[in-house]
Amino acid sequence: MKGTCHCGAVELEVELLHGLTDASRCDCSFCRRKGTIGVTARLNDLRVVRGEDNLTLYRWGTKTARHWFCRTCGIHTHHQRRSNPEEYGVNAGILEGVNPCDLGDVPWSDGVNHPSDR
Repeated sequence: MKGTCHCGAVELEVELLHGLTDASRCDCSFCRRKGTIGVTARLNDLRVVRGEDNLTLYRWGTKTARHWFCRTCGIHTHHQRRSNPEEYGVNAGILEGVNPCDLGDVPWSDGVNHPSDR
């Protein structure tokens, strides 16, 4: 699949591990503010086609998760997960042909009580 930020400066190609069937939201302090719906890709299955130099990285807390944003339009494109650093969570809203409203009732994961915090 192809994904782009809002301004088009960043373009990704991604093969999703489970398609859109594992779409989820997280209620941690960061994700609930960001508000994206995430889908899964393995690290080797995501490639930045254009605009890698336009991505900015945000890390906080344990610094395990790595969140990338377009530095021009601010759209979150993907993040390397803390729960599984071998995976990316890809913002479903950047994917060509995907309207997150069409995904129905998307489940929430408990990021407030993250397993890595125990």
